[in-house]
Amino acid sequence: MFVTISATVFSALISITIIFQILLAAGMPWGRFAMGGRFPGKFPTTMRIASLIQVIILSIIGSIVLIKSGLIFPGWSSITKAAIWFVVAFSVIATVLNLITRSVWERRIWAPVSLLMLITSIIVAIG
Repeated sequence: MFVTISATVFSALISITIIFQILLAAGMPWGRFAMGGRFPGKFPTTMRIASLIQVIILSIIGSIVLIKSGLIFPGWSSITKAAIWFVVAFSVIATVLNLITRSVWERRIWAPVSLLMLITSIIVAIG
């Protein structure tokens, strides 16, 4: 039960992050909330492309969590036994980066999100 709840929370948080990245790529002027706030306002083209790449990576990560938890494609769970630890490592890195960023907004918004994603990914990994 904790695994299912954790996977659901993780999926909701990563979905919000994916939507945010899509909106950055589409030109929303929210650059101060991402990438250390180096690009306040609209992202330049290269950063928009980077946001789209992040969408792909985050989608894969979200899929790994959902598969490992058995919420989707239960027959594929053996594939995710090792991959879930990549998700945990990714979440550790994201949490650290969001805690040490110069951007106050990233620390306020994304540090708690990434910390919750770390906690829930660990629960899915060991569950």
